[in-house]
Amino acid sequence: MKVPRGDLPALRGRARYGAPLALLLALPAAFFAGYWQSERKLGEQLAQARVQAEQLQVRTAELEQLRRQLAVQESGARLAQQAAERSRQTIKLLGEQIFQLQQELATYKEVLAPESVRHGLQIRAFELQGTKDPRRFRYKILLSRVGAAEQMLEGSLQIELRGHLRGQVKTLPLVEVLPAEGLAFAFRHFQAIPEGVRFAELQLPEDFEPLEVRLRASVKGQSQPLERRFSWAELQ
Repeated sequence: MKVPRGDLPALRGRARYGAPLALLLALPAAFFAGYWQSERKLGEQLAQARVQAEQLQVRTAELEQLRRQLAVQESGARLAQQAAERSRQTIKLLGEQIFQLQQELATYKEVLAPESVRHGLQIRAFELQGTKDPRRFRYKILLSRVGAAEQMLEGSLQIELRGHLRGQVKTLPLVEVLPAEGLAFAFRHFQAIPEGVRFAELQLPEDFEPLEVRLRASVKGQSQPLERRFSWAELQ
């Protein structure tokens, strides 16, 4: 359609002012749309932050409870360990005291022994104590002498263990328990092996279940060794 020349200035004026007016009206709408979108996103982030804060509070409470439980368990374990150690020390002390009394009793028996009692070397006692390792034991042996004691009584002592190994009765070779030459002794009245309040140790081979301990003492100048057996069950 052809526009009359007289209307052209008016149309140009409306076009000149219409575009800025439309832009001016669009700016608030865009601003409010962006503001609403930003507020919506911020609200979602705040809600997520609240959920995470609640989860953190729950996890913190659970962690604190676990820490308290662990502290109680550790305290109980320490007390149990201390009690067990005190019991072991008490058992060790009582064993040493009993062995000392056995030594003294052996001395008195030597003095009061009647003539019918076999003179010479006597295997008085074999003391056995357990350790933390169920296959390792502490032991002590008491030897004494009956009769005159003008000369030293010298010789060697060997130990054998008789028991079951994988369903068969077996006597352990001496080298598996002690040195092959045995334990040397030399005394006039009595001797503890090892001497003093110390104990020696004995390691049981795997799968071996002991039945008895055999002690065999050989005295220098005597052809017949002295042997004594101790039931493992009675030693426990």
